[in-house]
Amino acid sequence: MPKMKTKSAAKKRFTLKKSGVIKRNSQNRRHILTKKTTKRKRQLRQPTYVSGADAKNIKELI
Repeated sequence: MPKMKTKSAAKKRFTLKKSGVIKRNSQNRRHILTKKTTKRKRQLRQPTYVSGADAKNIKELI
């Protein structure tokens, strides 16, 4: 059976760290930014980590 191909969309969105956690960018920062506070937008710049429940599925895609 051949190897599974990497999903290109997942490859662009997630990075697997050496410790095994998956890093991703925050959501809610594309549009309709006028009603969001400056503090909220500033915090959304920071990358976050995928929860353990979703990590297994994402590792299969990468």
